[in-house]
Amino acid sequence: MLNYAPPTASIGELAYRRIRADIVFGRLAPAQRLKLDDLRETYGTGISTLREILNRLSSEGLVEAEGQKGFMVAPVSARNLSEIAALRLLLEGHALAQSFAAGDMEWEGRVVAAHHKLALMEKRMLDNDRADPELWKRYDWEFHHALVSACGSQVLMETHASVYDRYLRYQMVAVIFRGEIAAQEHQILLDCAMRRDIARATDVLTTHIHACVEHTLTGGRLQD
Repeated sequence: MLNYAPPTASIGELAYRRIRADIVFGRLAPAQRLKLDDLRETYGTGISTLREILNRLSSEGLVEAEGQKGFMVAPVSARNLSEIAALRLLLEGHALAQSFAAGDMEWEGRVVAAHHKLALMEKRMLDNDRADPELWKRYDWEFHHALVSACGSQVLMETHASVYDRYLRYQMVAVIFRGEIAAQEHQILLDCAMRRDIARATDVLTTHIHACVEHTLTGGRLQD
């Protein structure tokens, strides 16, 4: 997931994080051509470094190389969203089961704290205060990340984070907010975590992800 760069991060790493965030949050639009000269002016780094960054983002599925034409932001489609959602569910469901089994008091504290921030943000959203969607999605990520944070596998956590960002991009492009229903699902996931009820949590997570995909597709925001 999108993390703030440490103070010691190199110029190239800072540029990578900025470009990646701009793609995930839709500031660089799907299928937008990425002209190296324009990127150099915007992100303040050299052409060779930019090529490395774009190749790195291509390996993450956020950028596509166009051969001699250069690079473009990865386009979006209904099929791709469905595939990413299915992969997120597979990874997060497995990590959730491992985390529920191994979670201790410290884990419970992280989950409760993360949900508190998300619930407050969702209340603001329900009151039609939607001025900061990026903060909302950051708190959404922090809650889901906290739920799986005791899974015991760094590789699983990193893979889940990468897939989650690709899923998040669709949420930002399509401006998805399912309102009180989504907030209730988050509350149930919290309750399940405290009870270690993995069966119920898995059902709710499945509904949570599938409903988001359906909400996007029925709204006609994406093409096949």
